[in-house]
Amino acid sequence: MLLVQGLLPAISITLTRQLVNNLVVVAGSGFSWESLQKILMPIGLMASILLLGEFVNACGEWIRTAQSELVHDYISGLIHKQSVAVDYGFYEYSEFNDKLNRAREGASGRSLALLESTGSLLQNSVTLFAVAAILIPYGFWLPLLLVISAFPAFYILMYLNKVQYNWSQRTTTARRWLGYYDWLLTNNSTAAEVRLFDFGDYFQSSYKKLRQQLRQEQLRLLKQQTLGRFAATIIALLISGFAVLWMGRQVLLGVLTLGDLAVFLQAFNEAQGVVKSLLGSLGQIYRNSLFIGNLFEFLQIQPKIVDLPNPLPIPSIPKQGIEFRQVTFRYPGTNEPVLENFHLTLPAGKIVAIVGDNGAGKSTLIKLLCRFYDPESGSIELDGIDIREFSVKELRRLITVLFQSPIPYYTTVAENIALGDISAASSQAEIEAAAKASGIHDKIMCLPRDYNTMLGKLFPEGTELSGGQWQRLALARAFFRRAQIIILDEPTSAMDPWAEHDWLARFRTLASDRTAIVITHRFTLAMQADIIHVMRSGQIVESGNHDELLALGGFYAKSWFDQMQASGSAISKTQAVQPGEMRSHF
Repeated sequence: MLLVQGLLPAISITLTRQLVNNLVVVAGSGFSWESLQKILMPIGLMASILLLGEFVNACGEWIRTAQSELVHDYISGLIHKQSVAVDYGFYEYSEFNDKLNRAREGASGRSLALLESTGSLLQNSVTLFAVAAILIPYGFWLPLLLVISAFPAFYILMYLNKVQYNWSQRTTTARRWLGYYDWLLTNNSTAAEVRLFDFGDYFQSSYKKLRQQLRQEQLRLLKQQTLGRFAATIIALLISGFAVLWMGRQVLLGVLTLGDLAVFLQAFNEAQGVVKSLLGSLGQIYRNSLFIGNLFEFLQIQPKIVDLPNPLPIPSIPKQGIEFRQVTFRYPGTNEPVLENFHLTLPAGKIVAIVGDNGAGKSTLIKLLCRFYDPESGSIELDGIDIREFSVKELRRLITVLFQSPIPYYTTVAENIALGDISAASSQAEIEAAAKASGIHDKIMCLPRDYNTMLGKLFPEGTELSGGQWQRLALARAFFRRAQIIILDEPTSAMDPWAEHDWLARFRTLASDRTAIVITHRFTLAMQADIIHVMRSGQIVESGNHDELLALGGFYAKSWFDQMQASGSAISKTQAVQPGEMRSHF
């Protein structure tokens, strides 16, 4: 189709010459069929060419729309796939977020523009060669003159495209700040604090100040572009004017006919437009290639957490447990290690609680165990085998985690829970069993459509849950996964004391025959564990069960009594060391 579209202008120009020359021949011969026939033939052919052009243009519009949809879907698929494939750690780098933003920024649009510019280059090249073949008989130097007249505009276009690209690269972080301010002002999760603390004017001012800076820079670039193009246009007109004057002289000398003059003017004008479009297409290809380079730079990021060539089969049920052996780890870009020569044993089939102050490194243990990161030195072993020997996917399949800030998925209740194990078929009975295990079933049955209720206010007919209810739903999702290793990071932090007591009553049954790791600040939860490890400054400083740690009189015991006194408990220390009485009290 591009080939046909490229040839049609040259055919139309040729027919114009024939029509003008025929008009000159029959002029003054009167109205006769013979005279009319000489005119109607080229007119009919020109009308046919016009209709064919309209048909091809209509088909081209359909094809461009189809290409646009396909390219958008394909590029989005590449970005989504790579976003999931890269290591979790990449998301903690500002540089990575810049790369992601650049890759997403119009990637599909620029890919389509590159495709269309290449097609336009092909079409215009065909048209240029065809029109050049018409102009060469009048002077072989005419096509060359056309190309020379367009070079100033082409140079300016290439230069300004490079300047625009450099500006875009330089301002990526600033434009991400704009997106952040916009999110703060418009997102439902920030709406309460923005209103209560009157942040609206502050964030609007920050947005406007940054937007003004970027706008002024963009307008300066536009000014350079406008002046450059105007200068290039003047140069092109001067060169083109010379060719037109030369052609007029040839007509006045009688060397060329009026038909030749009409053809020349039409062909020269067409060729000027074609050369301009052709060089413009080259400029667009150059510009879009620069920006699409960002997409390929993002797609070429290689994850570091990968499978070994021949991973070992992972045990379906851990027999011995998990052991951190002399693990040293520091987050990328930091100097201070979070863990140094760290050792910890988590026996299989037991409930292990890890307590400690903020920043002790508790959540880091989860990230290492899930292989979001690998330790700098030392090893993490499952049943005596370094977890790096297993397939990453199979290792994570063995684990279920309730993170400290679970994500509220805006889907139906049933789908929310079923997301815990999307690899397996789920039945309504299993979904309800997981909901009952987390203590959210009764609340679900009070919703408008129970398990078919849409959650969240983002979409129509959605129902919002409280923080504790979202947390219970996340717990149900974690239990539904049926994994052998359960990791719970502050699982009751958003629950009220009654809801927590209800959940604790069933916790041991839920964790039966599975390895459970509970990270918590709440001693009412920690005391349910078989083993409690106290973690401070990246090291385990105390270990034992609740009674043993109280008897030890160390950091755990002091924190326990402080928490009990802070809660207004009237229980004496003698009574507190009797776990049966303490449990009945809570």
